[in-house]
Amino acid sequence: MVAAGLPDVVELDALPARITICEVGPRDGLQNESAIVPLEVKLEFLDRLADAGHQLIEMTSFVHPKWVPQLADAEQLVSRLNRRPGVRYPVLVPNARGLDRALDAGVDEIAIFASATETFAQRNLNRTMAEALEMFAPVVAGARERGLRVRGYLSMCFGDPWEGRVPLQQVVRAAGELVALGCTELSLGDTIGVATPGQVRALLRLLVESGIDLNTVAVHFHDTYGQALANTLAALQAGVTIVDASAGGLGGCPYAESATGNLATEDLLWQLAGLGIETGVDLTKLVETSAWMAGQLGRPSPSRVVQALAY
Repeated sequence: MVAAGLPDVVELDALPARITICEVGPRDGLQNESAIVPLEVKLEFLDRLADAGHQLIEMTSFVHPKWVPQLADAEQLVSRLNRRPGVRYPVLVPNARGLDRALDAGVDEIAIFASATETFAQRNLNRTMAEALEMFAPVVAGARERGLRVRGYLSMCFGDPWEGRVPLQQVVRAAGELVALGCTELSLGDTIGVATPGQVRALLRLLVESGIDLNTVAVHFHDTYGQALANTLAALQAGVTIVDASAGGLGGCPYAESATGNLATEDLLWQLAGLGIETGVDLTKLVETSAWMAGQLGRPSPSRVVQALAY
């Protein structure tokens, strides 16, 4: 393996000095794998990610095993996790039953998964957008009553494979509804990867005008059309300081076949390092981790940086 170097630092104006990476590889990255990843491998993956410096790692989902068999071991994973001091480990919960399971397992942070479009809400949740909000209301309330943070994922923010272009005001309304429920953070998802930087800046501007604090907003880009890094930079220039990424570029969406992998954390780190933006994550260790995980999955990592530095 080639030792991971770092790019020269040349800063740009209007960028944060430090950002938080929400590492979604263990949940969003692995959920779409057809072959079941052994529990021991998942535990080592989580341990390696924390060792690389990640402080926010979404570790699993308490969805019914029928829908996502890959994550059927959620209780075992949580019970055996080697929790690192200062590291947050949110889990995705789909409904009140999922919240009960998560609370019984001892989690201290959750996420819910909503949609900005009616078609995807019905295909993913078997509910209209309004019905989904009714389902999430007691989940968010129950978590907040216990002092838990609640991240609200909002998918299909820029395009939907069935509905096409998604009006930005429609996304703003959906985001406002999640905030009104009590979500402490919003993650805006370009689920099928069609966004471009101008759309990103326009949506973030509208969110600010609607009263949403960008300090509570994360961005979650897929790289279907190669725009994830450009879109992330546009979001950072607009004031966002939380970015979702997946180690090695793992992941997609089991309910949207056109959704390719997430933004690779290593590719993001390379860009951020060149801009002088701190993350606390060690690129060398993460490249080693993603190369190791690629070996476990039996295929090379799609991350350009992992390919450049590890193979």
